[in-house]
Amino acid sequence: MAKKSKIAKNERRRAVVARYAERRARLKAVIADPRASAGEREAAARELRRQPRDAGAIRVRNRDAVDGRPRGHLRAFGISRVRLRAMAHAGELPGVRKASW
Repeated sequence: MAKKSKIAKNERRRAVVARYAERRARLKAVIADPRASAGEREAAARELRRQPRDAGAIRVRNRDAVDGRPRGHLRAFGISRVRLRAMAHAGELPGVRKASW
């Protein structure tokens, strides 16, 4: 189980990313646009740097949906490898079963 404060901090980051997503996309489009003038590009880059550090999606950590474990996250299930194994053994994941050999 992860610390409650870490889980809460990650949720706040998700909210900040969602709030600034459209604005960041517009600024990045101006920076990447070859038709934009150098001044426009510089102004867009300056505005992008002025935004909060947590506004970038790269700062959000993928965590286990059940207990918040930060490592071993499996994207297809949204849970960690440890939780996947426990849930699969308990039969709580439809279509997933233990391989036998």
